[in-house]
Amino acid sequence: AFPSCRRYVAGGRCKSTAKMEGKVVIITGANTGIGKETARDLARRGKVIIACRDIAKAEAAASEIRAETGNQQVIVKKLDLADTKSIREFAEKFLAEEKELHILINNAGVMLCPYSKTADGFEMHMGVNHLGHFLLTFLLLERLKQSAPARIVNVSSLAHHGGRIRFHDLHGEKSYNRGLAYCHSKLANVLFTRELARRLQGKTRNTRGTKVTANALHPGSVYSDLVRHSFVMTWLWKIFSFFLKTPWEGAQTSVYCAVAEELDSVTGQYFSDCQPAYVSPRGRDDETARKLWSVSCELLGIQWD
Repeated sequence: AFPSCRRYVAGGRCKSTAKMEGKVVIITGANTGIGKETARDLARRGKVIIACRDIAKAEAAASEIRAETGNQQVIVKKLDLADTKSIREFAEKFLAEEKELHILINNAGVMLCPYSKTADGFEMHMGVNHLGHFLLTFLLLERLKQSAPARIVNVSSLAHHGGRIRFHDLHGEKSYNRGLAYCHSKLANVLFTRELARRLQGKTRNTRGTKVTANALHPGSVYSDLVRHSFVMTWLWKIFSFFLKTPWEGAQTSVYCAVAEELDSVTGQYFSDCQPAYVSPRGRDDETARKLWSVSCELLGIQWD
């Protein structure tokens, strides 16, 4: 029973052998955990840019991946999603250096942080997990469109089921619970994906459909250092590690969403274990998705029509 239980925990696998010669991928937060395993897989297929806050850790991960895959085109760039200035600098440099972008994987995330704010005064979970990636996607979207067919992959979580978008207290100033704050930000990922896909399909005024897709996913419960802010969770994670996915197993759905041929024209969906998964009713609320979009634009001082 043991091996079959472990197989069940491991979940779906990405079976695609798609090569991506000449293609460029950006993965945020790829110096550890799921992001690093996603980068390792995609480095066997094409050029990978690891966008991270911690350059030393990212360089260590990149050189390990270069040595293992033989791909020298694994490049580290500094990106701090908790600071819009850093996001803008990253995008500016990238656009100056790279003529194409085929896959953007918004993978980085924070979880269970004690209450804190980003450089721009956003609550940390909402700021990094949602707003940071929202701005990054906005800044890179034209390049994705020019390089189409292209894909945007947002790493969300099953935790979105426990989230709600509290417009009256988006930054948790009135009440804050770090577990719920994480859930809220993961729901924001699902809603952002939904609205982005709708817009990219040309379902708004005066736009034709683009060949850019946007999908979200739940990687599974993965044994990674994402729970480092919680002593109890770290302890539970260690005890129950047998029932958790390894980072490699957790990366499978990200890789699947990035490369699987059968997803060429699939957009606005949510996946788990390399197959479509159930989205909470709040995650399917188009009105909330639209409102979150305009509030996000306001907070970031951008116009994204």
